[in-house]
Amino acid sequence: MMAMFRSFVSASTQHRQQQQQPGSGSGSLAAPAEGVESQFSCPICLEVYHKPVSIASCSHTFCGECLQPCLQVTSPLCPLCRVPFDPKKVERSSSVEKQLSSYKAPCRGCSKKVALVKMRSHIASCSKVQEQIANCPKFVPVVPTSQPIPSNIPNRSTFVCPFCGARNLDQQELVKHCMDNHRNDPNKVVCPVCSAMPWGDPSYKSSNFLQHLLHRHKFSYDTFVDYSIDEEAALQAALALSLAEN
Repeated sequence: MMAMFRSFVSASTQHRQQQQQPGSGSGSLAAPAEGVESQFSCPICLEVYHKPVSIASCSHTFCGECLQPCLQVTSPLCPLCRVPFDPKKVERSSSVEKQLSSYKAPCRGCSKKVALVKMRSHIASCSKVQEQIANCPKFVPVVPTSQPIPSNIPNRSTFVCPFCGARNLDQQELVKHCMDNHRNDPNKVVCPVCSAMPWGDPSYKSSNFLQHLLHRHKFSYDTFVDYSIDEEAALQAALALSLAEN
């Protein structure tokens, strides 16, 4: 299934790149007939590219600023196709920048034709666009609910190393990082994975944190634990795991 998805994404990317190829002849380039702005929009922010960069391994293009959070993790994945990539092989996309300067598209508010490279600044100052934004209906849930919306949901996706403070490590990366860098560290530390769980004790320090990681966190809780179950049942499950460790 994943191979089929990647094949589909790759084919879509090639089709999109073929549509973006500049035409021949002198003067300004003729823009594609339909959706020129959408063809040069970042998949993350959905706006026209700003300082575009491309991932070498999959050729997907994003705004440089939009891709930055992905470059902060140890093993980054393409936000579009989820294929791993080398952050050192992300390069400025000069070809896309050239096309942004060449193509024009109508403003979504005043319909004035604007070079794509100037579209963002034009939209920010276009009174018609600002009026449309002001008149947008407020978000209303499709199905009303009486459930309270949590205001303080802990991050259970990435963790901070309790030894050195390295950030944005998922569970497997945390295990590998600690094994590679803190194998002989004698300090007692709080397990960041356990403390993020409903049953976790943020003040409990493991006497042998590495052994705890290897025995307790070989799998992801988010994969196997249903947080909709009663917290007492979750606590009992955690106690059972602790007894099994000992």
